[in-house]
Formats: sequence, C-alpha cells, structure tokens
Amino acid sequence: MGNQSAYIKAIKNDNSLPIEPEAVELWLKDMDNSFRWIVRPIAQFFFAILLHLVWFLKRLPLPQFSAHDFLQKTICWFCKHFVSPEANYLILRHFATESNILNFLAENTGHKNRVNLYPKTIDDMHRDSFVDHDQDLFEAFAKLGNVAASKVDSLKWESWQPINMADLKIKPRKTQIIDFETAHALFMCLFCLLLKRDEYRDAINGFNLDQSIAIRIGNIIGDNTLTEYAYNKYPLYFVGPWNLGQRFLMHGFFTEHLYARLEALRKQQSNCNS
Repeated sequence: MGNQSAYIKAIKNDNSLPIEPEAVELWLKDMDNSFRWIVRPIAQFFFAILLHLVWFLKRLPLPQFSAHDFLQKTICWFCKHFVSPEANYLILRHFATESNILNFLAENTGHKNRVNLYPKTIDDMHRDSFVDHDQDLFEAFAKLGNVAASKVDSLKWESWQPINMADLKIKPRKTQIIDFETAHALFMCLFCLLLKRDEYRDAINGFNLDQSIAIRIGNIIGDNTLTEYAYNKYPLYFVGPWNLGQRFLMHGFFTEHLYARLEALRKQQSNCNS
C-alpha cells in the first residue's frame, strides 16, 4: 500500500471489533485499488439500474429458469482472471467463516447438521458454490428449530476448522485488477438472471439471518452484545435488491467479526485446558 491516510492508520490499529489481522490487511489493500474509487461508482450505478430491471422481469408470471452450473463456472473464470488476489482470498475466507459459524451453532445445540464448504482455491468453488452456500444456511436454520435460551458451559469445537491463510491458494495474474466491490457490482445482474426468482429473493434476504445467528450464538456463549456485529437484521421483513452491495459487504464483515470472536474464545479455552 502507498502512503496511508490518518484514518487508515487509525482503523488498522483499532481492535475494538474482533477481526483477524489477515482479513484487515486484505481488505485495506483491496480498498487501495484505484478501480474501487474510479470504476466502482459507475459500475454500481449502471448495474443497479439493470439489476432492478432484471428483478422486475423475473417477478413477472413467466416460466422460471436457472443455470447454477453456468453461473458458478462464469464466476470462477472471472475471479481467476480478473478479480484481485485480495478479493479472492476474502471470498475464500467467507466460505470458511460462515461454515465454521453454522457448524459451531449446530454442534453446541445438539444438532447433527454440518456445513462442509471450505474451498481452498477458486477451482474448488466449482463444487462449493454460492448456491450451496445459501442453501446450506437455510437448511441449517430449518433443522436448528427453536432458539436455545441457555448458556453452554462446555463448548464443543470438533467441527471447527481454523483458517490458515497458507492453505488458501490464489495464482496471481497481471489481469487481476478488479476489487471486491466492483466485482460484486458486475455479477449482481447475472445472479438475478440465472437463479429462479424465489432462489434469488431468498439469497438476498438470507443476509438478514445474521441477527438471528448472533442471538443464538450469544445465548450459547453468554454474550448478548454479538448482535451489534449484524448490520442486516429482521429476517421477517423481506427486501428487494436495493442497497444490495452494502448489505452483501456488511454480511461479510459480520461473519469475519463473529468468526474472530469465536476463534479467540476457542484459543482461550484451549490454553486453559492445556
């Protein structure tokens, strides 16, 4: 990174919210990408209009279609060739953070349901797809049932897989210049087009389960402040694609914050037991 502003220096050293230093470094480096400040506003403006048009067409009483495999292959190809390494690492981390959170939640409420989306490369996302990511979230909640109201004294971590950045492999290319947010703006319309209308509606409303996850895990570890990490809230209130870019990004921050909080707790318990 070049010369850092006073604000960048401040947030780089602020640990008020739990987040791993590796994630902070990736995000700040991706923020330093000139595409984010020059191309992203134009791309978001144009594709936001296009997204609402596609959303409207998909809501019409027309035959529904989807193309999950083509969608994921296109995403993987684009990520491998055009999306910045920092953004790609953040995408891979997101699969792992959410898988760990859902597995921790299930394991510590006596449920057998497990999520196994831990891609280590972009090619792995041909198998561990974004569609699977959404469906696993919904399946986990369907099986969890009523919220547990009591703190768990003996936490279980058997399904927890700590993120080791050395395990994540991204092959750098000179064409990888597009930042995280610009890449998301480019793909919003394709997601809407290539998913059935209810699949897409569910996917963009699934972010609102962040609050529910925070409440449930807060009950387990005895910390009712976790809901402060959730920007997306109130899952009974269905929303459309408005402000989708920010909501998507804040969902990513939520999982990073909650993962870091739980990982610190796991290490603390491990040190106490050793």
